[in-house]
Amino acid sequence: MRLRLLSPGEMSADQKQTYDESIAGKRGKPPPPMMAWLNSPEMARHATRLGGFLRFDTIFGAKLSEIAILVTARHWTSHYEWYAHKRLALKAGLDPEIIDDIRDRRTPQFDDPKARMVYDVAKSLHEGHGVAKGLYDEAVKVLSERGIVEIIGLCGYYTMVSMTLNTFEFPLPEGEVSELA
Repeated sequence: MRLRLLSPGEMSADQKQTYDESIAGKRGKPPPPMMAWLNSPEMARHATRLGGFLRFDTIFGAKLSEIAILVTARHWTSHYEWYAHKRLALKAGLDPEIIDDIRDRRTPQFDDPKARMVYDVAKSLHEGHGVAKGLYDEAVKVLSERGIVEIIGLCGYYTMVSMTLNTFEFPLPEGEVSELA
């Protein structure tokens, strides 16, 4: 790992305030990238709040959110992000075959049109750098404009997470091996 993470006792007052806020939230513990972001306490505070909203309070349930997050983790080949969110996707009830398809860069088969649309929009954002008119129009019908905005938020936020984890080379927990090639 390229960055030494601070323990709570080593943190400045600003850093500790952000850290304490993160453990008091729905996560119950600080998200790993926040520990790097604490080098910019104000950025860490805003990013962690945004992440909390995107993770727990969008119009999507966990299963749909995890599709966008896994597409993002795979796009960035973010080993730690994939490790963490694969577990959360399985817990949310996402079909393991869908997860494997995303990992292997195959287009999954979806029974749920909303899940399919979340996947299509997330892939388009990463690979096409936007959303073509036809896909946009269909996404508005299936997910709503708010849904599109929140998928953009999920993909954007988890891009920042992936970049952070990759740049500072966050290791997987001991004994874990990356599934991403």
